[in-house]
Amino acid sequence: MIKNILDLQLELREQRRPYALATVVEILGSSSAKPAAKALINLSGKVIAGWVGGGCAQSMVSETALKCFETGEPGMIEIDLNDEVFGAGMPCGGSMRVYVEPIMPKPLLWLMGHGRIVESLCEFANQLGFEVIVNDPQARVEHFPTAYRIINDDCRYQKLQPQSGDFVVIATHHKGDYDSLTRVLQSEALYIALVSSRKRAKLVLERLGLEGFPESSLAKVRAPAGLDLGAKLPEEIALSIASEMILVRRGGQGNLLSKRLSTTDYNQPIKITSTVT
Repeated sequence: MIKNILDLQLELREQRRPYALATVVEILGSSSAKPAAKALINLSGKVIAGWVGGGCAQSMVSETALKCFETGEPGMIEIDLNDEVFGAGMPCGGSMRVYVEPIMPKPLLWLMGHGRIVESLCEFANQLGFEVIVNDPQARVEHFPTAYRIINDDCRYQKLQPQSGDFVVIATHHKGDYDSLTRVLQSEALYIALVSSRKRAKLVLERLGLEGFPESSLAKVRAPAGLDLGAKLPEEIALSIASEMILVRRGGQGNLLSKRLSTTDYNQPIKITSTVT
């Protein structure tokens, strides 16, 4: 059974499907499940592999899994197997604790283009917990050692298929800006950025507007991409884009942290309390 669970976990990972892993960590008294028993639970709360107890115990674990999916944080549930009102309602004469951990796929970044900016952004994104797909005819494996996948046989970007919550950065040196944006604007990507000059971005967006894309869709495109860090070097530009991605992912504001303290706060004397008598 454990082998089946491990196999399914690998399969779910490859398919980028979220799931929760429930593990019995403690048993007091009598219980049908044993310590270290495991189960996998999908997004709808259904146990798809393993077993951590039947009846209401399974239902309570599934409910906890659904809450963990919402928060993205693990949870511990204590189940009274003898309490028919507030517990699991099974006269086993014991109790159990189950640790429920949501396993969420890493956010996916589609990088359209090649060159030092794209190479640096791939490196940064990998370190920041993204899985990166590089899509460009000139993309080479040796230039993107940390990429999750490389696509270099897709001149018209037909394989660009971002899903809800994905990040897309287009840096095709103008060659694929229009084709890439045409596809990504029809998706539910969370972050869409175009690496270009303001003039070039304006021309591309105006063309897309004439093609029928509404203003609300065009407003999703961050162009030029990145935060204003005064970046000049390719690595600095990549850092500014990575910073903007984190801002979007975490819901940040992009303000200086030092601005949270007023000038008067810095001028306040430090109080030292002595405990020596």
